Amino acid sequence: MSRIGLEPITIEEGIDVKVEGKKVTISGSNKETVVELPEKISVEVKDGQVLVSRSDDEKFSKSLHGTFRAIIANAIKGIKEGFEKRLELVGVGYRARMEGTTLVMSLGWNHPIKVETPEDMTIEVPEETKVVIKGHDKQKVGQLAAKIRAMRKPEPYKGKGIRYEGEYVRKKSSKAAVTA
Repeated sequence: MSRIGLEPITIEEGIDVKVEGKKVTISGSNKETVVELPEKISVEVKDGQVLVSRSDDEKFSKSLHGTFRAIIANAIKGIKEGFEKRLELVGVGYRARMEGTTLVMSLGWNHPIKVETPEDMTIEVPEETKVVIKGHDKQKVGQLAAKIRAMRKPEPYKGKGIRYEGEYVRKKSSKAAVTA
């Protein structure tokens, strides 16, 4: 039994939810998200709430039930409030700046790294060592943050690299300290 899937999702003021076949369209304040439903999951809108249900009690259907309820809830929250990921650049000479809609980062290589801002998202650089990614789609915001972080992951000896704000990087001792 999916406990998450059975909970109704309340539709907040200013958000419109439409169900057309296997597509759920969530819109509001000039933003729109479309969620495609799998075969065994159905959605209905009743009394200002979204109800997600499944057609049978197979294991696969149960797993999809809670997942798609969470996806629809995140889409509604994203349209209302938005999502953001914050990154920190740690290391000597690691800097970021915006050139129009392009994020330009100096990460210790002999060339700058450039990342274009996708549609429906914004990238801000409040300080040289901080990057803020904002958007209404939770998956796309997280995916772009992971893509930027993968360009220079935090390394375990000095802790240099790109990390999420507040992320703890466990440092290792060097080999010289181990043998002595």
